[in-house]
Order: sequence, then structure tokens, then C-alpha cells
Amino acid sequence: MATELTEIVFDELGPSKIIHIYSPKTGLKAIVVIDNTALGPAIGGVRVSPSVSAIEVARLARTMTMKNSIAGLPHGGGKAGIIANHKDPKKELYFRDFAKQIKHLLEYIPGPDMGSDEEAMGWIYDEIKRAVGLPERMGGLPLDKLGATGFGLSECAEVSCPYAGIGLKGARIAIQGFGSVGRAAARFLSEKGAIIVAASDTKGTIHNPDGLDLKCLFETKDSTGSVTNCRKGIAKKMEEIFSLDCDILIPAATPDVIHKDNVNDIKAKLVLEGANIPATKEAEDILYKKGIVVVPDFIANAGGVIMAAMEYAKKIEKEAFEAIAARIKTNTKLILEQSKTEGATPRKVAEEIARDRVLKAMG
Repeated sequence: MATELTEIVFDELGPSKIIHIYSPKTGLKAIVVIDNTALGPAIGGVRVSPSVSAIEVARLARTMTMKNSIAGLPHGGGKAGIIANHKDPKKELYFRDFAKQIKHLLEYIPGPDMGSDEEAMGWIYDEIKRAVGLPERMGGLPLDKLGATGFGLSECAEVSCPYAGIGLKGARIAIQGFGSVGRAAARFLSEKGAIIVAASDTKGTIHNPDGLDLKCLFETKDSTGSVTNCRKGIAKKMEEIFSLDCDILIPAATPDVIHKDNVNDIKAKLVLEGANIPATKEAEDILYKKGIVVVPDFIANAGGVIMAAMEYAKKIEKEAFEAIAARIKTNTKLILEQSKTEGATPRKVAEEIARDRVLKAMG
């Protein structure tokens, strides 16, 4: 734990709180990081993974600070991690206990993330009446069911394609990670005329250069647990998705999947970061030097948190989707224009804008 703390970056923004939770009664182990609340109470998901660490949660919390700031939301950034398998039979017990442990942490509003969903947010809300991304039956806007993040990625693609010299209609797309975000992105992008040529999950990659049948892909994933069992494509190793010929690559799973050892394999002209921190800074810099456009996570995948903030503000579904489209399109154009003008990476441009807004709010 002490080693982890020395590796976490502390700066003028935060993090303001790092909380380690252990409950002897249930065996719950969790981490909460409140990065910054100058703009308002922190919204951030609860990640469930056996390997989640304080370093990862702190990096994700900072991403949420940047994401909420540049999206113009009245919220700061925070994140939580429950150290467990998302299929653990004690999952509900852990979530209810986690809720009780953070009841006093009024500046943090939990939301869904990798390994958690609207049902889990319902358990938290049952206990402390404070969560977003709730099931419809509880008056929420279920982010995963509605595909908020995937919808935002499709809007981002529409704006960013011209900067990469491609058209969205007919663009060949590879999606790394076929969970709720990847599936929704595939659906919304195909509706805009894009062609999904590859998808991957923890079992491997499925590839068809002529385009995958989405109906087959969804049904196969649901019935067998993996996209690789889809008969209308060629099964490949999981990591091969990064080297496939495509126009757009969407990493939509775990952190740091694009790194120095595979970055030069990427053939895409545009990378839309559907996951949080899916690429190392070194990898992003290499892609930029190669002329590959990378739209950073806190711009491209902000659809989920924008919808969460709309739910918190008691807005309806239509208003939430309108807010996602407007804010993501505006911010994508803003950072890509400035990146071109200033000769800086899109991430550097976006971080400076977001950071300035937070610092101004801090006074």
C-alpha cells in the first residue's frame, strides 16, 4: 500500500482523498479516490476486478475530473474499485456493504463501470439513496442498456473522421472489447453506415474483412460467452486485433492495452478511446507522430457520464441523448482543430482546457 501511494501522482488538482476499505464481516476490499470536487460532487464509476489497484483508481479518478470538466458538467472526478471477480456470488453483498462504507462520503456519487451495471447501482441506491445509472424501474437512465457511451463514440466518430482523412460511411472498424460499450458502439456506428470488421473479448478476436454480421455477433456473444464462436468470421488471438487492417480502432475494455510493444502494429487512421486510459502516453505520442488521430478517452467516451449527470439532474432520456451529441461533437471539433493549429496532441490540448476550468473553479 505504501509503495502504491508513492507511485500515485499528486499535483495542484489532487487527488484529495484516497480511501482503502476492508470489511471483516463480508470480506469486502475496496478503494475510493476523490480526485477533485471544485466543480461539484464527484461522479465516477465503481470498477470490479481482482487486479484493480489504488494507482489504477487514482488514474481513472483524474480522467473523470478531466471528463466532467471539459463536458461542462457541474461535477468533479472520483472513482472506486472493488477487488473481486465481477461474477463472484457475493457480488450483491459486496456492493451493499460498499454502499454502507461510503455513506458518509457525500462528495462521491457512484456510477456503473467495468464489472458493474445498473443492477449494482440499484443495490447502492437501496442502501444510501445516492447513485446514478439506475435501472428504469427506479427512475434511472440505465447507461448500459441505452448505450450512452457507445452512442457518444458514434457522434465523436462523425466529427473526427474528416480529420483522419476518412468518411464514416463504409469505414472499417475494429472494436477491442465487446462488452456494453463495444456492443453499443458497434450498433450505433453500423447505423451510420460503418462496417464492423473485427471485434474481440477476453477469449480472442473474430475478423471478417468484408464485415461481421452484427446479429450473429450479438447472439453468439450472449449464447456462448465469446465473439470468437461466431461462424461468420475467422477466429484469431486476442492481441491480433491491434494489427488488423482497418480505418478506425476502438479500444473499449481495460487500461493500457495500447503500449510501446504493439503501437507500431496499428494500421488504423483513427483511434477512438472507448475505454478509460486504454493507451499509455508513450503510445499516444507515437501514434501522433505517425499521423494517426487519437481522440482521448475523456472526450470520446464521455457519453456515459453525461447521461449520468443528466439523470442526477432529473432530465429525461431525450434530453440526455441531445446533451451527449451536442457536447461530444463540440468538444471533439474543438480539440482536433486546436491540435492541428498548435501542433500538439489532442490529449495535451484537451487536458489544458479541462485543467484550466478546474483551476479557475478552485479560485
